[in-house]
Amino acid sequence: MAGANPTPSEYIQHHLTNLTFGMHPENGLSFAHGAKEASEMGFWAIHVDTLGWSLFLGFIFIFLFRKAAKSVTEGVPGGLQNFVEILVEFVDKNVKDSFHGNSKLIAPLALTIFCWIFLMNLMDLVPVDFVPTLFMMAGVDYMKIVPTTDVNATLGMSLSVFFLIIFYSIKIKGVGGFVGELTLQPFGKKLIPFNFVLEGIGLIAKPISLALRLFGNLYAGELIFILIAIMPFWIQWALSVPWAIFHILVITLQAFIFMMLTIVYLSMACEDH
Repeated sequence: MAGANPTPSEYIQHHLTNLTFGMHPENGLSFAHGAKEASEMGFWAIHVDTLGWSLFLGFIFIFLFRKAAKSVTEGVPGGLQNFVEILVEFVDKNVKDSFHGNSKLIAPLALTIFCWIFLMNLMDLVPVDFVPTLFMMAGVDYMKIVPTTDVNATLGMSLSVFFLIIFYSIKIKGVGGFVGELTLQPFGKKLIPFNFVLEGIGLIAKPISLALRLFGNLYAGELIFILIAIMPFWIQWALSVPWAIFHILVITLQAFIFMMLTIVYLSMACEDH
């Protein structure tokens, strides 16, 4: 962090800077020492903290669900089995209600999306100075632990959903049907260019809206925690606890919205007109 006693702006900028690795024009392959160096590394720079925490939380999700699956009992289930069964039934019900196609992928995909995004969002409740301070003691200057506050992570997930939309659209309707859907709706053959522009914008808006909605809500939530952290100690407790309680609803709701929109978009892709 810049100096032993950083200004509020330096403190905020430090906590919102990712641990970035890439090719610097002067230093070659290296970790960035600040936001300026990170921006100079260009498009191919990697946010190591975003990737690392995403993978770590993904492994936690896999470990917990695998453990629950291996210890399933028909008698009195344990707490973990109960929790996993509730989640699976919750996601399965929403898929059955919202997805009108026929695919064995959608339910596991929806479950993965909800649990993975929830775990990533949940990191927002970790005190803002706790993990960065530990890593600074180990010589790592920057460490953002909430992957969904990085637009690269949310856009990456939404692009995966976008490719699935394209895949199912072509699989169900064929190439001709997919192209026809983009060019013949809503005004018929006489306005094909206009139809294409409207439908193209609507198609591209789906992944962008998915990514920015999740990113914007979590980034704003993290920023508020950081702003609370630079206030006097007695104000921090008065504000951080109510905001954390409210934020539990936010992180759950955002995971649910991303999952539901994914289900709805894929259901629309599977509808053959």
